[in-house]
Amino acid sequence: MTTPPTPSRAASVPGLAEELRISIARLSRRLRTLRPATEGERGGPGPLSLTQLAALAAIERNGSMTPRELADHEKVQPPSMTRVIAYLEERGLVARSPHPTDGRQVVLNATEAGIALLADERRRKEAWLARRLGELTDDEREILRRAAPIIDRLSRS
Repeated sequence: MTTPPTPSRAASVPGLAEELRISIARLSRRLRTLRPATEGERGGPGPLSLTQLAALAAIERNGSMTPRELADHEKVQPPSMTRVIAYLEERGLVARSPHPTDGRQVVLNATEAGIALLADERRRKEAWLARRLGELTDDEREILRRAAPIIDRLSRS
């Protein structure tokens, strides 16, 4: 059972909500800017769009998905997702295979190249963030360590 908010605590919730929203949005934008600006690191075409990257990450996370499941997951219309999938497939980042139980459908899986691209993206962002965390005091890092699971819980609700 939670304790009802006190007047001073209740008044601080909107202010905290605003501060967190702004800070998380800034950090998210900053991490997005760490993507390669021109050619891909493997010498291929330029970086993926945020939509393409999110679709590839969803496929990797879920193991395999039908195009419809992916469109629903990413909250986009199936024709839009068809174009995203075609581009990812053209780049060799996803592969189609027959659906195990429905011969009318296919499932999408991330290829080794797709998994490697995501690993590179994550490594670059985590390295930048680790450098920034290294600039903080031990106490500040401990506060963030304790806050991380709470922020994660908020993001999943």
